[in-house]
Amino acid sequence: MKILLTGAAGTVGHHVLKQLLDHNYQVTVIELKTKKNLKALKPYHQQITLIWGNITDSDLLNKIIKDQDVVIHLAGLIPPYADSWPELTRQVNYFGTKNIVSAITKYNPTCFLMFSSSISVYGDRLNNYQIKVGDKLKNSDGDYYALVKIQTEDMIKKSNINHTIFRLTAIMDKPQIDPLMFHMPLDTKLEIATARDTARAFVNGIKHKGILNKNIYNLGGGKKCRTTYREFLKTCFKIYGLNYNYLDESAFADKNFHCGYYIDGHILNDIVNFQEDTLDSYYQYLSDNTSVIKKNLTKALSYFIMWRLNSSSEPKYALQTNNKVLIKRFFK
Repeated sequence: MKILLTGAAGTVGHHVLKQLLDHNYQVTVIELKTKKNLKALKPYHQQITLIWGNITDSDLLNKIIKDQDVVIHLAGLIPPYADSWPELTRQVNYFGTKNIVSAITKYNPTCFLMFSSSISVYGDRLNNYQIKVGDKLKNSDGDYYALVKIQTEDMIKKSNINHTIFRLTAIMDKPQIDPLMFHMPLDTKLEIATARDTARAFVNGIKHKGILNKNIYNLGGGKKCRTTYREFLKTCFKIYGLNYNYLDESAFADKNFHCGYYIDGHILNDIVNFQEDTLDSYYQYLSDNTSVIKKNLTKALSYFIMWRLNSSSEPKYALQTNNKVLIKRFFK
């Protein structure tokens, strides 16, 4: 079976690529030619057909998709970049996907598209955190990424091609410190899924195309991957040697983000059997990949690191500058 993978150099895509090769699929990868992507994909050059290009290139996609059985589409701009460059996000995330859909429609109508959407399409669920497919879709204020995901899902469904859509929860691998972290209220109910479990859902799903076809699923880690955002941060900071007490909790927004618990997440797992990790196994993974030297260094610099982190908060900046637009967006 021939599989086209987009976004192979990304966090989930890297795991998808490895698992596809473990299953001996014939894999074609289309990816932007950057230093980062060159390094990430170098170990696989002899095992895959690697095409340097852009999903906004419709002619290129028309040629590639003619010979594929399945397209696993993970490529796209993600926050915070997606919200900073809305026009580019629309070109890549919406029109890039539309190019794939059009190529399948015109040249390979039996091809099956697996599309990665996001929990962000449900918007702010802080006070209504039990989420299921069929709930109303509404992006949070200022979340252009989610808006484009909603529009792209709609475009795929109206195309009538063979497809499935997975709405990914908060996907975790090795977390990066990002100012966007302050946009999520600390009381948010959080259900994570590891990148390797997420990849397993896509790869295992290939053999279940018939069941998945033209259906949407919530992809989460399950009950053993649930916590609150505050507790998640406390544990991760401890693993990395950071002192949570130095974190300014008033620097966090108290509304207008996303995440929650997928109460119907078991439906996808019952089909493709992908949920292997738990919160505990994820924390162990982080610990195993954090050297003692790095942890001790972080401990020594903890106050300075946390001070820099606190100062990067956009909600805190909104309060300091009395920015009424941002205050309305972040605070009740």
